[in-house]
Amino acid sequence: MKYDVIVLGGGPGGYVAAIKAAQLGGRVALIEKESLGGVCLNWGCIPTKALLKNARVYNDILEGSDFGIEGIEKDKLRINWQRMLERKNQVVKRLVMGVQGLMQKNKVDIYNGFGSFRDEGSIEVNGETIYGEKFIIATGASPMLPEIPGITEAVKSGYALTSKEILDIPSLPKSLLILGGGVIAVEFATLFNTLGVEVTMLQRSDRILSNVEKEMAQSLSRHLKKQGVKIITNVSIKAFNHNEVLAVKDNKEVSYRADKILVSLGNKPNMSGLEALPLELDARGIKTAENMSTNIKHIYAIGDVNGKYTLAHVASAEGIVAATNCMGGNEVLNYQIVPSCIYSFPEIASVGLTEEEAKAEGYSVVVSRFPLSANGKALAEGESLGFIKIIADEKYGEILGTHIMAAHATDMISEAIISMQLEGTAHDVAKAIHPHPTLSEIVMEAAHGLVGMPIHF
Repeated sequence: MKYDVIVLGGGPGGYVAAIKAAQLGGRVALIEKESLGGVCLNWGCIPTKALLKNARVYNDILEGSDFGIEGIEKDKLRINWQRMLERKNQVVKRLVMGVQGLMQKNKVDIYNGFGSFRDEGSIEVNGETIYGEKFIIATGASPMLPEIPGITEAVKSGYALTSKEILDIPSLPKSLLILGGGVIAVEFATLFNTLGVEVTMLQRSDRILSNVEKEMAQSLSRHLKKQGVKIITNVSIKAFNHNEVLAVKDNKEVSYRADKILVSLGNKPNMSGLEALPLELDARGIKTAENMSTNIKHIYAIGDVNGKYTLAHVASAEGIVAATNCMGGNEVLNYQIVPSCIYSFPEIASVGLTEEEAKAEGYSVVVSRFPLSANGKALAEGESLGFIKIIADEKYGEILGTHIMAAHATDMISEAIISMQLEGTAHDVAKAIHPHPTLSEIVMEAAHGLVGMPIHF
């Protein structure tokens, strides 16, 4: 069988690429060894957000008396973890079926199985060889288990888990030890802490969320601690002993125990099945150009396997670029405007440069902050924790970066993305009439702060 485009991997990058290539008139095949939607849909983005919604509802019920709702006997409240898992699985199943329907509608041939390149022009799957003119590698990444003494035994015994296994544990643990302080670690800390699990985070550096805007990360860290999460920084992990982690803190040997241990120490690209290709690699994964091509010009690599950003929305954007170029286009991706999101309580969302990064790049910057505590909608909803921070070029007012810590920050960040995509200025955003009362007014208020003074603060 000969195809115009063969996509290896059916995650948010791969299936989007397959659809786009088909829409552009290509005969397309997609190979996926597990479920369509990849890690994001089946074991990542969507399942965690479904469970976080459960946690949010539980927390809202606990705080019902603050809103004048009485009669709730808090001591009788129970968490039905199995029902939560069932709801999560139902959401995933519905979305997977939706992706399958899109494949059929766009006439993409699906091969369920492990695909392995035979050479630069063909892939073998389920004993069958299929041939293609162009290829898109979208094999994703997997949680990394560092070579720490005892970790293999801890995994086999069920004490140590990755972000994939922890989503299907049969019951809630009484205590959870999280190794790592990145986005995934923080989201799971938020989830399990809200559901009453005793959570401890061990972070190697001096703060969690080391890649997040500093003020936002520090503010969220303080809030997590206030909610009961123990955050221990500057810790070096030395060994595992079943459900115990041996470490060094302040030049002293210490140990930490918990019912379960979540290992959240990064990901590694999935390179299995690509051995026959002389691909050029870098420290993050497969090296790609701005048009997503590898050093083998008719083969493209997108998503986590190229390691540029381990974000589903970036994988999808890269997939559209790669598919368009496979079908004769000449697209590139602008990595300067990539949003990142953390679905904690409250959420954090960012796009563009931080204040420190902007100064390091030589910009003369002006910075404006506006707190949620001065926003009417936030106060009305009892969601007044957080703030917005906008960084702009002082000379022209061009927006260089926007960072939001607030309920629904992950939705509001899109306004900043569009503004930056259109090379908008603080003057443009300040003049744009925002509806009242809404949380999005904080964007307008912060923009007013860049060009003069905020109205309500």
